[in-house]
Amino acid sequence: MNMKEFLNFINGEYIKNASGKTFDNRNPVDNSLIGKVYEAGRPEVNAAVMAAQAALKGDWGRISVTERCKLLDALAVEINRRFDDFLQAEIADTGKPHHLASHVDIPRGAANFQVFIDTIKSASTESFNMRTPDGKTALSYGVRVPRGVIGVICPWNLPLLLMTWKVGPALACGNTVVVKPSEETPATATLLGEVMNAVGVPKGVYNVVHGFGPDSAGAFLTEHPDVDGITFTGETRTGTAIMKAAAEGIRPVSMELGGKNAAVVFADCDFQVAVDTVTRSCFENAGQVCLGTERVYVERPIFDKFVAALKLKAEAMTPGQPFDAATKIGPVISKEHQAKVLSYYAKAREEGATVVTGGGVPDMPAALKDGCWVQPTIWTGLPETASVITEEVFGPCCHIAPFDSDEEVLGKVNTNRYGLATAIFSQDIGRANRMAQGIRVGLTWINSWFLRDLRTSFGGSKQSGIGREGGLHSFEFYTDLRNVMVKF
Repeated sequence: MNMKEFLNFINGEYIKNASGKTFDNRNPVDNSLIGKVYEAGRPEVNAAVMAAQAALKGDWGRISVTERCKLLDALAVEINRRFDDFLQAEIADTGKPHHLASHVDIPRGAANFQVFIDTIKSASTESFNMRTPDGKTALSYGVRVPRGVIGVICPWNLPLLLMTWKVGPALACGNTVVVKPSEETPATATLLGEVMNAVGVPKGVYNVVHGFGPDSAGAFLTEHPDVDGITFTGETRTGTAIMKAAAEGIRPVSMELGGKNAAVVFADCDFQVAVDTVTRSCFENAGQVCLGTERVYVERPIFDKFVAALKLKAEAMTPGQPFDAATKIGPVISKEHQAKVLSYYAKAREEGATVVTGGGVPDMPAALKDGCWVQPTIWTGLPETASVITEEVFGPCCHIAPFDSDEEVLGKVNTNRYGLATAIFSQDIGRANRMAQGIRVGLTWINSWFLRDLRTSFGGSKQSGIGREGGLHSFEFYTDLRNVMVKF
């Protein structure tokens, strides 16, 4: 394999850095070295923010909505034209199976630009007529303007998808962006710079700075006084640090943070649909999905049957090379994350869990033994206070517990500091809807999971986030609403 270099992308050009500092980008499948990433320091972050500011005052700030939409459409077309390049880059960074990246990550990465074309074209604001005390008329109307330079801090689990989910509406609304991708997954954000240049997006509109969080590109970007808003997807602890940084200058934030999502399975469910769907929500992408399930509550009459069925499904999740058709699950993202997940597996045993299946590292072929593998794991028998029931693991695992009444399970689901998502399985739609309205989360699925209409709101409650994105809801963060009053 040729050694790659991942450079920062600033003002339409790829640059290294003033310090010469680099860090390794490794493939989690076998821990092999993909290439070197040039870490951005304060000079590079400052240059990126200045380039983004200049673009707002230049051609980008003057073009019409129609012209912006043409560029967004061209971006989507070019991503799809270079589909294989993005696919190879994403798989090398994440190790996820080909079938998953090719059906979810890359198509949604392109679609995230296209969906906001229709949204921005149909966006409206308010207007009111009123009589003034002197008998004249006043027209009051709203105007939405770009917020400015948006700092985009991206996660590693769905790198292109979740980055474009933020960059798409930001650009549609006329902002410029400085993207800090995860240090684990630098490739597709870097590659997107080539696409921006190819379709004619003005220099400085899209910038990428690589690095870590504290005392690195992440902190330098979020602390920068000329960044007008910060959007972040990641763990709650990092979100707290970003909110503190954003408090300087009173800058708005939009955040999707951690989760400890539940699935509620009633005895009257379509059993096969429930088992198949919970299998996906627990184990897809090696459990590294913000919206994934780690707590499963099953009504007692079908509890044993459900545990047995999910056990069979988990044990059929064959690990392997991403391009092997037999591969059903990839590695976790890094050695560090592997150690974290395995530490929770150990905690579950220490706290008295019954290990239904998994609980360790699978036996892999010699070529893959140094990869970041963990087994899909199911536990039962733990109290609601156990670590793996209260804390986010972000691995392919779940705890399954029985329940006897709606009130009991509602209390268990809601007794958690997170509130991102839940899934409910029942053929009694009235019961399912009552339950959905009682659960304190931002997103609820009934008899499904990961089904998204991109026009609808997306975000978490409690410690799972602040703000909503998606469709018209994105305008609350990516634009500044102003009022104009005309007397005549």
